[in-house]
Amino acid sequence: MEIKTFPLGPLQTNCYVLAGSDQAVAVDPGGDPAAVLNYLSDNNLKLTHILNTHLHFDHTYGNKVLSEATGAPIICSEEDLYLLESELGGGGTFGLPPVEEYTPQTIATGEHSFAGFACNVFHTPGHSSGSYTYYFAEAKAAFVGDLIFYRSIGRTDFPGGDLDMLKNSVKQHIFTLPPETLLLSGHGPETSVGDEMNHNPFFSEF
Repeated sequence: MEIKTFPLGPLQTNCYVLAGSDQAVAVDPGGDPAAVLNYLSDNNLKLTHILNTHLHFDHTYGNKVLSEATGAPIICSEEDLYLLESELGGGGTFGLPPVEEYTPQTIATGEHSFAGFACNVFHTPGHSSGSYTYYFAEAKAAFVGDLIFYRSIGRTDFPGGDLDMLKNSVKQHIFTLPPETLLLSGHGPETSVGDEMNHNPFFSEF
């Protein structure tokens, strides 16, 4: 099992690929996925799913191209579909290009299997209404999108954002994971559950 990080797109969003021996899953392709496709080809990996932690434009720029190139479905929460009808989801703001239209599939929270790996999907709203966290226990890793970062948290001033909701999501679904669990965020370096419980200034009560 291997996790590779590909900073993609205008905001250098972390796209992650979790790979096994012959299958892989991608998380948040936020730009041209050429590097991801090269990695898959070089390692003879079949991409089974594209997981979106949320549908903000900087996490979805590469959805269409990656899905069409691999046949992998694009997965997200139903609660984030509202973003597809907004500039926050469709791009075109701040002088940035629009997102190529794509058709996602929604899944419920709970136990799933992606690329042969068991995954627990948590609804972790606060940065967006439908933000999901994908926890792979075997990899000891959680893909958290823009919920929590190294020593910080995601913005809550966008439509659908809520600070109290975000903090509750972290407390209920992230800080209850094993402390050694890697937290793989949408931007910046990786961190861990234990590290953020002890050092994140937004959770000084822990």
